[in-house]
Amino acid sequence: MRLTTKGRYAVTAMLDLAIHASEKPTNLADIARRQGISLSYLEQLFAPLRKQALVVSARGPGGGYKLARDAATIFVGEVIEAVDEQLDATRCSGERDCQSKGVCLTHSLWQDLSDHIRGYLQGVSLQDLVERKQVQKMIERRRGTAKILERRVLPPARGLVSRMAAGI
Repeated sequence: MRLTTKGRYAVTAMLDLAIHASEKPTNLADIARRQGISLSYLEQLFAPLRKQALVVSARGPGGGYKLARDAATIFVGEVIEAVDEQLDATRCSGERDCQSKGVCLTHSLWQDLSDHIRGYLQGVSLQDLVERKQVQKMIERRRGTAKILERRVLPPARGLVSRMAAGI
């Protein structure tokens, strides 16, 4: 079983939305920039997320996407399933005919593993991920970087504006 970039990126993008949930709608270009995911790929991922009512979109200036529900009620398993990612460790995709003669010897083992993985991912909400120490450290690091950049950029810009206003 492999979780492809489709499922990984969908979860990453949804986590980004959860982190920025208290702000205005987030446009996909911002998520693409912050997470290093192609904008066109995000556009493909958000169509099924919207269809499954995991996100809502807002059009126009200041538009973008927001979570359709509270982050505590959106689970990683839902996100992965919404983008048609298969969480199946069996080689037969859950069918009971692994081989031409029927079920293989280890079918039930792989089916149990698939069930455990699905159950685990259905029990982890986006809010659970937001609250993880590693995610919180990353959020703080990014906020600190933004403040440093703001201090470096804004004072000279303000000075330039005041000089321009004074006719200098």
